[in-house]
Amino acid sequence: MQEKINLDILKIKKVFFIGIGGIGISALAKMMQSRGINVFGLNDEEGKTVDTLRETGIEVFLSKMPFDKNTILPEADLYIYSDAWLYRGPEILEIAKQTGKPVFSYFEALGEFAKNYKVVAISGTHGKTTTVAMVAEMMIDAGLDPTVIVGSFVPTFQLGSISEHWDKKIGSNFRYGNSKYLVVEADEFNRHMLYFNPYIGAITNIERDHLDCYKDLADIQSAFDKFTAQSENKVLDYKKYLEKVPKLLVPGEHNRKNAAVALAIADVLKISEDIAKKSLANFEGTWRRLEKRGITNKGVIIYDDYAHHPTEVRASLQALRELYPKEGENKKKITVVFQPHLYSRTKALFDEFVICFDEADKVYLLPIYFAREAPDPEISSEKLALAIKKHGVDVTACERFQKAEEAIKALNLGPNDVFVTMGAGEAYKVADQVFNFK
Repeated sequence: MQEKINLDILKIKKVFFIGIGGIGISALAKMMQSRGINVFGLNDEEGKTVDTLRETGIEVFLSKMPFDKNTILPEADLYIYSDAWLYRGPEILEIAKQTGKPVFSYFEALGEFAKNYKVVAISGTHGKTTTVAMVAEMMIDAGLDPTVIVGSFVPTFQLGSISEHWDKKIGSNFRYGNSKYLVVEADEFNRHMLYFNPYIGAITNIERDHLDCYKDLADIQSAFDKFTAQSENKVLDYKKYLEKVPKLLVPGEHNRKNAAVALAIADVLKISEDIAKKSLANFEGTWRRLEKRGITNKGVIIYDDYAHHPTEVRASLQALRELYPKEGENKKKITVVFQPHLYSRTKALFDEFVICFDEADKVYLLPIYFAREAPDPEISSEKLALAIKKHGVDVTACERFQKAEEAIKALNLGPNDVFVTMGAGEAYKVADQVFNFK
């Protein structure tokens, strides 16, 4: 984590974003635009986040890497970059620094802008996105009118400028509010959550993860200790709220725990229990969090899930089994296409990944999504598949997306099947191609 730098926000009139298409940084871009700041940026690919930015009138340039060292960036008062670009395009960050203007990471900038609010910061290894969305909808229902930045699209969040092309089912990852409250997802990667001094700081859970920037579990716990020390009100133990969680539309024990955290936060905010429970009971989930995408003409039920940690994979598959058991009237076969996320995570949590797919009938592994890392020859999807197969699960490693698509088509799935894509990368594209889901 870099040393905190103070920023005079009142002097910022024009901001250029590097990697503006990220799910979190794109929400910050919308937030700044809502405050009257001229916002634009570059990204290396198209996508839903880029689409929503353009729908709000934000100009996005597409640029291929690597960048020429003589590239000239547009003038701006502030340059903000996605952390992924420390690895994907470090040369463009150096070019930004040569302008003499401030250059901030996404979370550095968000931390500065958050100083104008009473921040509800939700951190933890799992469940942050869903819990933020739950809390936001409770606060909205209670009339607290929060501004919200969340790492997914929430269907009830609408863009400020809606065109006929805007996908109303997806919603937005940003909500503009007129109150003093800001609800944010405080990511633990690189100790990002320490950029906040929240009014309420909540931790959903703590587990080994991001071992590319933490030494071990004790190091992770130490970082969360600092986060709680910076929080005015703390939500750490939410067990007593579990029994108050109403029947939810979103399945799984993990979502019941997320809802319990939300109820604990509602208690701190003095939201009535009736309003909080009614809001949770109506919560329909977010984009890519065990999202039911639809049913094909042949009756195959399609899901997509962002799960990329063994605990998340296991929790999501158990949640699906609540809906589609292995035996009985509603029994279904579950086929999973999973893309491991990061060589470091796959290597560090290898043994946990081996045993997290037990509820699936068939698993296909895509090549590891490298994101911010260089390839590591010591780990691969093929090696993981061999270990999972020894554990007793039917698994196949696919060296290319096309191979996975061909294998799924050959299965000729029908009304007795559930097909789920999993991972923080691009596994969802398999369903796009095989079942024509766009």
